[in-house]
Amino acid sequence: MRALNRQFRGKDKVTDVLSFPSDQRGFMGDIVIASAVAKKQAGIAGHSVHTEIRVLALHGLLHLLGYDHEQDNGRMARIEAKLRKKAGLKEGLIERQ
Repeated sequence: MRALNRQFRGKDKVTDVLSFPSDQRGFMGDIVIASAVAKKQAGIAGHSVHTEIRVLALHGLLHLLGYDHEQDNGRMARIEAKLRKKAGLKEGLIERQ
């Protein structure tokens, strides 16, 4: 995961989730989740690894849809919060940062 983050984002550190949008019609792209990081974060957050993977998958999906919490003045955070509430997920990645 560190190598992917370095290669595609220029950040030489491990991350929990990466999204790779596709330019192929009918295919959104790929979401890569680091299972070891998800397990660690689940323990810190006090929920199951399954729940953490759902949080990471939602975050990655929003990136595939074109949202970018680093540059959108809170738009992605608001949408993620709304979707987390519907899915019964208490905390998301953006709040943890």
